[in-house]
Amino acid sequence: MPAVFILVFVIAIFVLVLIAKTYYQVRTFTAGVVERFGKFDRITRPGPHLLLPFAERVYFVDLQVKQAQFQVETKTHDNVFVQIPVSVQYQVLDDKIYDAFYRLSAPQKQIESFVFNSILGHVPKLTLDETFEQQSGISIAVKTELDATMSGFGFNILNALVTDIIPDDKVKAAMNDINAAQRAQVAAQARGEAEKILKVKQAEAEAESKALQGNGIARERQAIIDGLSASIEHFQQGVPGSSAGEVMALVLLTQYFDTLRDIGTRGGTNTLFLPNNPGASNDFQTQILAGLRGGAIPNAPGPDAPRTVEPPRPYNPPAPPVGTPGTPNPYTGI
Repeated sequence: MPAVFILVFVIAIFVLVLIAKTYYQVRTFTAGVVERFGKFDRITRPGPHLLLPFAERVYFVDLQVKQAQFQVETKTHDNVFVQIPVSVQYQVLDDKIYDAFYRLSAPQKQIESFVFNSILGHVPKLTLDETFEQQSGISIAVKTELDATMSGFGFNILNALVTDIIPDDKVKAAMNDINAAQRAQVAAQARGEAEKILKVKQAEAEAESKALQGNGIARERQAIIDGLSASIEHFQQGVPGSSAGEVMALVLLTQYFDTLRDIGTRGGTNTLFLPNNPGASNDFQTQILAGLRGGAIPNAPGPDAPRTVEPPRPYNPPAPPVGTPGTPNPYTGI
């Protein structure tokens, strides 16, 4: 009885090992490479499959998109060392599974070598600024060269992305200083243009204001002239025989005294000196008319007026001493 139990146990173990050696499953986006006695036999697709026990062996090839990241250090044309991270997305071509499995032993190492070769062939020809500007162009060049090379090994290069360009920290600081100085210069120019426009506008506004003020003053003077003309006409009608000059002098004299009154009542005025003789009004009137007409004041010679030459006085000899014969006595008149 124990011998039968042992035999059944051995047979069960053999069946399990046989099943493990013959049955396998291929997952989605995966392919199976089957070898028989170490030689390629066939490629199996997703699903359940069987192997010849102890004669065949299966290897799985992933068909999903993979990503490999590399860090490339190189020098630009203006002697600046930069770090360039590159991300390569690739996958095995479905119709070239045999080449992808057998021709390359380490696909990522091969891709890395081609990426380094492509980057080192492009970036040293460019300056640092051109490298930043042509970042997408470098990506396209790397992808094109990789795709042309790796397609022969059964790989499809989907993207070769240059994710960044990292110069030295000192170079970054210098670039930032240059950019800050340029922006400060642009800002200063903008402020200068703004101030220029503001001053021009202020000058235009001031000119327009002066023009309007001039028009207002001209209208004011015209209104004053019209009012004075009307006042003279009314005065002549009310006082027959009065001349326009007399009325004008009276109006100007009245305005003069009104001006003095306004000056005296305005704050800050302490003392006004005015003549107090009875003929001051007549003098005021005469001076106002002279200033209005632009002539000299009557009876007031100017600085260039000719001087009046007085006739020479007769010579009077000194009086003789008292007591001289024929000389009257100043006390008695005899």
